[in-house]
Amino acid sequence: MTQATDTQKQGILLSEAALQQVKLLQEQQGKELCLRVGVRQGGCSGMSYMMDFEDSSKISDNDDTFDYDGFKIVCDRKSLLYLYGLMLDYSNSLIGGGFQFTNPNANTTCGCGKSFGV
Repeated sequence: MTQATDTQKQGILLSEAALQQVKLLQEQQGKELCLRVGVRQGGCSGMSYMMDFEDSSKISDNDDTFDYDGFKIVCDRKSLLYLYGLMLDYSNSLIGGGFQFTNPNANTTCGCGKSFGV
């Protein structure tokens, strides 16, 4: 597991595999971007995870930023209430591969692992 540089701000955790994958995807974008992680209403279980690359200039005062060896993950504080302690992992398996979310705040999780309920 990769730890955030600031040990007091470990709200979202990354596995080494996830960090390598997001850095690879960032490289393919051809510019320095951060990864925005959050939640929105919807999905099988009530709330769904969202993540996308975003220009660092869009980071606001209402966001928390986590630095992993120079790569930034950004999460708005409202979403962080549901995601604090989230472990983001990555697998390149043919079945069940991709990014996987392990959320200690989720009471229920759908079969695909992309939505949850609290």
